[in-house]
Amino acid sequence: MPHAPIPPQRRANARRMRKALTNAELKLWNELRAHRLMGLSFRRQVPIAGYIVDFACPTHSLIVEVDGSQHGNDEDLRYDAKRARRLEQDGWTVLRFWNDDVLKDIDNVCLHILKTVGEA
Repeated sequence: MPHAPIPPQRRANARRMRKALTNAELKLWNELRAHRLMGLSFRRQVPIAGYIVDFACPTHSLIVEVDGSQHGNDEDLRYDAKRARRLEQDGWTVLRFWNDDVLKDIDNVCLHILKTVGEA
């Protein structure tokens, strides 16, 4: 997929976020990085379509988001749905997992990712 221009401030924010992963993001990143999950290539804190996504696998047009409890209120749910629609318009599949799922059941999170890309 072609890259859209990324404003310098958004690129700097993505860099900052790469250094400040939550516990759940770090746990998932340790499963995804360096092609550890069935050879899939993931990048983290990637600017796409004006948003910064937690993890992206460009070869399969897959985005994986890890959400904390702050994403459970109505306003954030609407924003996340709008954001997902925008990303899906560009051909991305968006998966969302709660922090708790990643921290307590990483195996099933990884299995769901693999099923989504057809690797399981």
